[in-house]
Amino acid sequence: MNYSDTSIVASTTAPFLSLEGVRKTYPGVVALDGFSMEVRPGEVIGLVGENGAGKSTLMKILGGVTRPDTGTITVDGVAHDGLTVEGSLGSGIAFVHQELNLFENLDVAANIFFGREPLRGGPLRLVDRARLRTQVAPLLKRVGANFSADTPVSTLSLAQQQMVEIAKALSIKARLVILDEPTSSLPIAETDKLLDVIKALKTEGISVIFISHRLHEVERVADRVVVLRDGMLAGTLPKSAINHDQMVKLMIGRMLKEREKASEAARAPGSVALSAKAVRTGAYPDRPVDLDVRHGEILGLAGLVGSGRTELARVLFGIDERFGGNVELDGQQMALGSAADAVAHGIFLVPEDRKLNGVLLDLSIAQNISLPNLPAHARHQLVSASAEAATAEKQKNNLGIKAPSVATRTGTLSGGNQQKVVLAKWLAMNPKVMILDEPTRGIDIGAKAEIYGLMRALADAGVAVLMISSDMEEVIGVSDRIAVMHEGQISGILDKDDFSQENVLLLAVGKKPR
Repeated sequence: MNYSDTSIVASTTAPFLSLEGVRKTYPGVVALDGFSMEVRPGEVIGLVGENGAGKSTLMKILGGVTRPDTGTITVDGVAHDGLTVEGSLGSGIAFVHQELNLFENLDVAANIFFGREPLRGGPLRLVDRARLRTQVAPLLKRVGANFSADTPVSTLSLAQQQMVEIAKALSIKARLVILDEPTSSLPIAETDKLLDVIKALKTEGISVIFISHRLHEVERVADRVVVLRDGMLAGTLPKSAINHDQMVKLMIGRMLKEREKASEAARAPGSVALSAKAVRTGAYPDRPVDLDVRHGEILGLAGLVGSGRTELARVLFGIDERFGGNVELDGQQMALGSAADAVAHGIFLVPEDRKLNGVLLDLSIAQNISLPNLPAHARHQLVSASAEAATAEKQKNNLGIKAPSVATRTGTLSGGNQQKVVLAKWLAMNPKVMILDEPTRGIDIGAKAEIYGLMRALADAGVAVLMISSDMEEVIGVSDRIAVMHEGQISGILDKDDFSQENVLLLAVGKKPR
């Protein structure tokens, strides 16, 4: 049976799971308002909506973590006013969360079957490692993993850890797998593998709810799209009507202004701001990197997982040791012994994992923004709360951070607004070079457009912007030039006239562009 045949079967099969009139409120907020949806065996439902639209609340209700105020959840013909966690698992509902939930001190096999390990030794209840590896191996093969069951999770990249999460979901013999932004940290090749896994699940009769802000992926894989807006069902699109513009229109109630296209005339390049000359990283100490980022440009940095992009960014920001070569700013060689050295020179990094490395979730917006530059907000060596608030208020207004006040705890903000806080703390310090590693990971379409606008405004103001991204549409649509890495080195640089997915992919695998 081919992919299109399974779509037809799914559309004519009775639903095994349905939600009817589900409502959930929190103090002052209606998270879901009369939401209804059906799930049929072997269908892929694309679930889209801006951050705050109600997707997370819906997932918590399906997972049994949150109980709805009103409404009915029907599983296999049996109606419930809510599910428990055990009831959700017993119904065959499995989750792959955007924020990874792995034990880094354990290996892959232990993570996948944590709490469900095969045992031996009778009353001794010893873990049967041989059986464990045997059970894990086919799961890793299904997700296209290039690592073994014995691999320590601490040694895996973010993309590889995502594969472990997917394998863990498959291990419980799920009937419905809910994937929450599963490709947000995956480059092109790994994304294609995941979409192939989804298609394979369909042929086995397993349903998938695919939550993603990468609408082109939703368009590729979904049988139908369910759109949430302000806690309500904004609309449903059948397979024949799924396209980017229609999804955006239902999500935000209007059409987005088309962003800059690669076909636009190239901007006049400025002088070289940041220059890496034969720089060697710990990941590839025998492969020197040469790269120039100019004032007033957005240089996209593409490549497959493990190509060395993030490692290069960490060296340029002074976090990791440089194993050779030099880094120059405006033609002057710099000694980068730490991140503090980079910050002192006006080189700033927006990291890939904003919650782990970008912001302190328990601190307020104002505290996060002032943190890298506390002396500027101190009076008599004591930090002034009023000075912090004044700086934060200015950045909040400039960047359009949506929050009641700058005293709001950063952990309560949406992903897009958290990313704006990361940007705000650096923009308050007048950057010369801004390095952004996966700047729109896990951010909705509206917030993405705002981040792109902020990046372009920085470039137009003369800042050199280096953007690392695994999103092909983003790299091509936002960059002025594209540099591509392959196995630790720059395999080529593309000007706008040469932008194409094919050329980026060819360079990413070490071949020449066409």
